[in-house]
Amino acid sequence: MEIVVGVLVILCLVAVIQWQLGNRKRQAAEQELERTMQLFDVSLEVNSTIRKQDLLVKIMETSSRIMNAEASSVILVDEEKGELFFDLALGAKGDEVREIRLKIGEGIAGWVAQTGKSVKIDDAARDERWSSKVAKRVDYPTRNMLCVPLVSKGKIIGVLQVLNKRGDAPFTDRDLQLLESIASPTAASLENAMLYDALEKSVHALKVTTAAKERMESELRIATDIQMGFLPRKSLSLQSRAADAEGETVGDEGLLRIQAEAHATIRPAREVGGDFYDYFRIDENRLFFVLGDVSDKGIPAALFMAVTMTLLKGKMSVALTPGELLTAVNEELYKDDSTMFATIFCGVLNVETGQLLYSDGGHCPPYIVRANGEVELLKGKKGLPLGVMDDMLYMDNEVMLDLGDRIIVFTDGITEAEDQLQNQYGFIRLKDVLVKEQASKPEQLLSQMVQDVDLFADGAVQSDDIAVLIIDRNAIP
Repeated sequence: MEIVVGVLVILCLVAVIQWQLGNRKRQAAEQELERTMQLFDVSLEVNSTIRKQDLLVKIMETSSRIMNAEASSVILVDEEKGELFFDLALGAKGDEVREIRLKIGEGIAGWVAQTGKSVKIDDAARDERWSSKVAKRVDYPTRNMLCVPLVSKGKIIGVLQVLNKRGDAPFTDRDLQLLESIASPTAASLENAMLYDALEKSVHALKVTTAAKERMESELRIATDIQMGFLPRKSLSLQSRAADAEGETVGDEGLLRIQAEAHATIRPAREVGGDFYDYFRIDENRLFFVLGDVSDKGIPAALFMAVTMTLLKGKMSVALTPGELLTAVNEELYKDDSTMFATIFCGVLNVETGQLLYSDGGHCPPYIVRANGEVELLKGKKGLPLGVMDDMLYMDNEVMLDLGDRIIVFTDGITEAEDQLQNQYGFIRLKDVLVKEQASKPEQLLSQMVQDVDLFADGAVQSDDIAVLIIDRNAIP
């Protein structure tokens, strides 16, 4: 009898333990779902505007709400002066706060900007790094705080901090991890907004000083630098996992590995222009790329280009196809009274399989150079350029890039380049160059394409922007 009772007790204990484990797993899953929804909320907020002041307000309000904190602030880095500053400060003493400058390394925010490390402070006044410079100006006591760096493209552009958790409770390590997760998409959106803000200010300055030729040329050079800041400056290489000859993923070493490489060049007809390109990794095995051409030239085209690129990068996600992306961006760009538009070609390449999904918004058809030497125009279902028509539905097309294949995307600044007699360069001359240079490295091919256009033009003034993007898919030796 005692044995039976003992067995029953053990079974009961096992059942209780299993229930507790199941309950913990359920709680963990619910917490992870809540965190994912919070990050999704943040992503929607920070991608809803490219205006820096509006974005800063959204960042602070969203951070305070999600972290259950009394206040939040974004402090930006002034690289030239080596200082931190408040670009936006709310409240009655906002003007006084904007006058405050912190040296890199000064205070908790300065320490985070200097080291790139996040910090959780349970008692701010007793922390040796604490600086009361801001608190004295606004007469606001700080009990506890979290402070994390805002890092974009490997560079610290500012810090994000939240102050005083509500309910007199301390911040937790999980709170710090959540704020770090919030900081990642925030930093990318903030840098784009800062670039756009700088470009807009530069353009405004140009309009004010059009009478002064020397000043205009100087500002145009600055605008050129800012515009080029939107474009990738380095090539990109994305490697897939190992695969066998049939393309099946394997884990053994020594088998076939595949990589895709992206290279591009651009040469505006004026100091600033409307051609643009971009490429970046969207997950461990897929490469996104885009090349476009704004209808106008100069400053108006540069602004339209900046808005278009910001929307493309902000809205692109793992779940979107190229056609869905262009449809969403077109909805934002279309205005009844606008006369500007942009032709565009974008694609997502699966490096491992070679599948290329692409969408064409009225752009020049790219060329594909096959490994066997064949050169063919890529023709698929086309849509109208971005900004031409509201409620435009852009289609997806599919093509396979085998090992050794490459795709060359270009703007009409290549094919419509003119010589002294106004003859156009055309597709036939371009194809001849691609056939001749089919074995060339991407950098050499880019150079040869532009040189051949210049040779044909024979001194004629460049009338249109030139941009070329090359994607190679090769086996790694």
